[in-house]
This record gives sequence, structure tokens and C-alpha cells, in this order.
Amino acid sequence: MKIEIEKLAFSYGAHEVLKGLTFTVTEGELLCILGPNGVGKSTLFRCLLGLQRGWSGRIVIDGTDIRKLSARQMARYLAYIPQYSSPVFSYTAFQMVLMGTTSHLGMFASPGKREEERSLEALETLGISHLKDKRIGEISGGERQLVLIARAIAQDARLLIMDEPTANLDYGNQVRVMQVVGELAQQGYSILMSTHNPDQAFLYGTRVLMLKDGAVLSQGTPREALTEEVLYQAYGVEIGIHTFADGDQEYHLCVPAGRRERGTR
Repeated sequence: MKIEIEKLAFSYGAHEVLKGLTFTVTEGELLCILGPNGVGKSTLFRCLLGLQRGWSGRIVIDGTDIRKLSARQMARYLAYIPQYSSPVFSYTAFQMVLMGTTSHLGMFASPGKREEERSLEALETLGISHLKDKRIGEISGGERQLVLIARAIAQDARLLIMDEPTANLDYGNQVRVMQVVGELAQQGYSILMSTHNPDQAFLYGTRVLMLKDGAVLSQGTPREALTEEVLYQAYGVEIGIHTFADGDQEYHLCVPAGRRERGTR
């Protein structure tokens, strides 16, 4: 699955929010989208999902302009995983995942055995089959986020759009969710994920898109796009990037400038 964005622009009245964004995400890539609050990440996602009208430029999925796709056709290409939120209805985890299969059904059809099997497989893929009969309000935030990812897998879309999937999660659940996201990319899913954590991009991302004032500040591999200068331009704080080697593997850690020195005194 491949999505191509070319010169994407959008304005709310006279306020220009997106300014000619151009980038591509191909099969097996995890694109981490970073930038300060209000930079246009949510608006970008709304345009990609077909929820925002009035944008200019091109958004093409596997060679098809999304303007030519119905909402049902869009759902067969891409799935959206929102941030963690408190549940309103007390569905079970299985029922939540089963909802992801409805894009393949007719208007008046109900999920059948095939859809139920696909939902169970999605829960199994993420290692959360034991949550099948648990109410969404009874499980942890991290488990709830994994259920939302399982729902996207059951939808059978190969392009996943994730809006800060680890926001408001404790550290352990952040790690669990990001490990799953990284594994999905390795399995061939194309993933666009917004995050406020550059370390997540270094650990799991294959590419980075850094936005500022609605425009692309930098893009490329994490090592290319996340430099100390770029982080300072984006966030206005001095960040040191420290590199550690473990055999043939390199790891990068973002640390506030001077923090390491103060910690060693």
C-alpha cells in the first residue's frame, strides 16, 4: 500500500494551516510525524481520511486519487486509530474489533462467521485474545489502545493512520503499544503516526516528517531529519542527541542540553 501526498494545502478562511506538503509512505514504512501543537497534524489526518474538504493538491492511494473514492472504498484502503479516550459505551473488546469488519458488508448486512473469525484473528495477532469478553471500561488504557489497533487490522486496511497512539499512557503501556506498531510495519503495513516523542521515531520509525507552521521543516530517515538544529527550530529548546552502540545496532537518545552534565556532578 502506497500513499502519495503532493503540494497539499488547506486554509481555515484566511488562516493557512497546511502549506504545500509533499511526502510519500510506501509498504512497510512507519512515518513518524512530529511538530509542536497547532502545527497542522490533525488537519493533515482529516484531509487524508477524506473528512476535510476544500484542500488543494493531490492525495493518491495506490494510484487512485482519493477524490474518486467513496467513504466505503476509503475504509478498505485505510484505517484510523485515535488517541486513547474514555469509553462511552460498554462494548466488549470482541465487539469493538468486530465493528472494524463492517466496511466490507452491504448497507443492511450484519457481521457473520467470516467477520467474527477475522476479529478473533486480529485479537490473536496482537496477543490480546484473553481480553475478548472484557468490557472496554474494565481494561487498561494500553489494552484499550491495542483493541483499537486490532479493530483496524480486522478492517483489513493496509494503510494505518495513528493519532498519538501512546498519549496519556504510562511508560509500560507506551512500550507495549509501540512494539506492536513497529511489528505491524515489519509485516508490511504502511503507517503514518503522529507523536510528540522524538525517541519513538528513533526507536521505531523508518522515516520522519517534521512540521512547523504548517510546512515541512525536515523529512528523511530519523537520523537525517531529527538533528539537534531541527529540534531547536521546531520546539525552541536545546536538545542533545546522544548515540549509543550495542554491537551493530545504534540507538539515539534525546536529552535536554546540559542534563547529562548536571546528572554526573
